[in-house]
Amino acid sequence: MPKKSTIARSNKKPKFSSRIVKRCFICGRKPGYIGKFGLCRIHFRELANAGMLPGVKKSSW
Repeated sequence: MPKKSTIARSNKKPKFSSRIVKRCFICGRKPGYIGKFGLCRIHFRELANAGMLPGVKKSSW
């Protein structure tokens, strides 16, 4: 879990566009970010299994 100051710094507009840091909006985690949903892989899986993400269903083959 990142510090509050790290999350606040990532929310500010950076001087250069290549410095943009995308974080999970629930926990603030940086690695494993899924941009379409704005979540990290851990929270994506939890919410998808609970049926809270519309249009996402568990695949089976």
